[in-house]
Amino acid sequence: MSGFDFDAPIRANAENRALVCAHRGVSGGNVPCNTLAGFAGALAQGADMIELDVTKSLDGTHYVFHPGMERAQLHARRLISLMRDAAVRRLRYVNQDDTKTQFGVERLDETLDFLKGKCYINVDKFWMDIPGITAVIRRTGVEKQVVVKTELKERYLRPLRECAADLMFLPIVRDRDDVTKRLLSEGIRCIGAEVLFEDEAAPVASEAYISRMHDDGLLVFVNAIVYNYKAVLSAGHNDDVSVAGDPDAGWGWLLDRGFDIIQTDWCAMLRDYMRRRTV
Repeated sequence: MSGFDFDAPIRANAENRALVCAHRGVSGGNVPCNTLAGFAGALAQGADMIELDVTKSLDGTHYVFHPGMERAQLHARRLISLMRDAAVRRLRYVNQDDTKTQFGVERLDETLDFLKGKCYINVDKFWMDIPGITAVIRRTGVEKQVVVKTELKERYLRPLRECAADLMFLPIVRDRDDVTKRLLSEGIRCIGAEVLFEDEAAPVASEAYISRMHDDGLLVFVNAIVYNYKAVLSAGHNDDVSVAGDPDAGWGWLLDRGFDIIQTDWCAMLRDYMRRRTV
């Protein structure tokens, strides 16, 4: 079980060190991402937060899966959003050797039940069905653990205001953040921002911006992940650089800047690096 006090502000739990967010749990060998096995592995490796993706079947059931990855991860010809539940239940992930595994696609409600009380939960693709996903979050009783996020589009913010304003929320911003204070003034429980930047000189990558956010009791979430090397999320200070032998230039740079939550595909290595920095 987590040592976090989920009744306390998340900022209090990130006061002494950066929180490690496991991107889709952990995966490798025969264990796929976005599965209970992958989430259990992330918890065993010290993840403070687990990021997961959500999609929805034709029958209206919410599943934990990154939409658009059906062909690559399941050898499926159709999107889950175009399948009935019976077809989704027959699907099996393939492993890193492109061989079918025993792991099926997890339901969102069962996944939230599994993670209840264990860590923070970062729900990606929340904008896909804000009312429906919010209902599952409330039904499973994990409101205090869940952090939701969307891009800043009115078609997403409107349902957020209407049915999920009390959930911890991170707007996704690129290069410049002009929105967090406005969202707070609108009654949205904005706890900070998820920032994307290609250049170290971007305002959201500056120590001054991060310091101002901290002064306001807000967090800054950064991505060390590399899902496509052409899509630069943190000015090259990423998992690839860190794992390849220069963690000071990767994770170390992000930690030195003062980022509060680092999303990674390498939880154990990042946690070990953070421990060694404090010795």
